[in-house]
Amino acid sequence: MKSSGYIFQINVSDGGVPKCPILQRQVGLLGIEGDRSAHPDKHGGPERALCLYSLECILGLQAEGHPVFPGALGENITVADLDWPRVIPGVRLRLGNQVQVLVTRFTSPCDTITSFFAGRNPGRVSQTTHKGWARVYACVLQPGPIKSGDPVLIETHSAEQ
Repeated sequence: MKSSGYIFQINVSDGGVPKCPILQRQVGLLGIEGDRSAHPDKHGGPERALCLYSLECILGLQAEGHPVFPGALGENITVADLDWPRVIPGVRLRLGNQVQVLVTRFTSPCDTITSFFAGRNPGRVSQTTHKGWARVYACVLQPGPIKSGDPVLIETHSAEQ
């Protein structure tokens, strides 16, 4: 099992999707500096400070014909070369040298991402119907700077706590 990977892309927006790539940014307790949500009642806050997703899942979705790309699904951090099915609620991740996050839950697909799916069905990234394909939310335990290319390490698994 692969317990390390890297940050492929950091994504921010003034609200909504897609989120646009940036090379580096400070991560605070409420997320990535300068990132905003169009629906703060549904996204953001301490328990949903970051949304993470896997580059390999995005590539798999593209191979199925979905017009998705990094940042399109609202993820703040696109990770690569990480055993994504191990990234579940209760897992701690280290991003770069300082940032530590705790995965709090799987995200639910919403209407704002429908245009990035063939047939306009975002349910393809639902953990309920497609286990291992969902994005995740995380709270920030230790803030700090991150940049594209930084290592990502699975530090603990919920069963190990």
